[in-house]
Amino acid sequence: MGLILKPIDVVNSISQEDFLKKYLNPGIPVVIKNMARKWPAYEKWTLEYMKEVVGDVTVPLYDSSKADPAAPINASSTTMKFGDYIDLIQREPTDLRIFLFDPIKSAPQLLKDYVFPKDLMGGFLDKYPSMFFGGEGSKTFLHFDIDMAHIFHTHFGGRKKVLLFDYKWKERLYQIPFATYSLEDYDIEQPDFEKYPALDGVEGIECFLEHGDTLFMPTGWWHWLKYLNGSFSLSLRAWDKSWAVKAHSLWNLTVQRSFDNFMKSRFKKRYMDWKENKAIERADLALRMGLPHENSRKIKINF
Repeated sequence: MGLILKPIDVVNSISQEDFLKKYLNPGIPVVIKNMARKWPAYEKWTLEYMKEVVGDVTVPLYDSSKADPAAPINASSTTMKFGDYIDLIQREPTDLRIFLFDPIKSAPQLLKDYVFPKDLMGGFLDKYPSMFFGGEGSKTFLHFDIDMAHIFHTHFGGRKKVLLFDYKWKERLYQIPFATYSLEDYDIEQPDFEKYPALDGVEGIECFLEHGDTLFMPTGWWHWLKYLNGSFSLSLRAWDKSWAVKAHSLWNLTVQRSFDNFMKSRFKKRYMDWKENKAIERADLALRMGLPHENSRKIKINF
């Protein structure tokens, strides 16, 4: 059977009524082709332009190696001058990525180049735009966002492949306890179903983003991303109106993250081995029970 991947819905433009009815309220991803074409960024934002306006600030870089058991989540693997990094990803493939970068601190003029899609929904976190850069072949591990926000993810300068999975598949995706990411030992693009049988039959969505495409990812959706060219993306985030989702976000960002960092610093590899074994146990149990059921809730708080 394997992974069951269907193509994502793609629209050129969409009204607020249709967006709410078809995508936001039911929690379904969609690619909007023309939203960013109205922005100055559509013409201006290239890798060379980013290099020019952001300058030579030092940025943390991330690679595809397995996380250090004792390191806090999102700990970088190295640093580099931003300009040197842009040269690198234009020159050759690399698995080095820039993750959750805020370029506005160095180049506030970028604020004028994009527009929050407030004609579609409210609740945007105006002060927290993030940018992501990657070299050809670099991958972002399978995860869902810890703050549980809705995301409008607009891509620039190349192509990117994205795999998406509803939150309800979390156990079958081998979610690590007290974390928002999956077991790092398997390749979701080409899974070994004999070693990780719970992945067999998991349903997801596949999409490809090109320059100017905007991917809407509803709260809680798992995502895995692969840069097919050296390129970059902008993520605009918005709160879900549900207080349950807001509570889930607060729990993730405070209690869960603090507990996880403490346990990693205190028990290191012993704790990480326990978490990985528990992820496998939960996945095997979910497979035996036939989870998720069709009526599974999209979001469930794991207190």
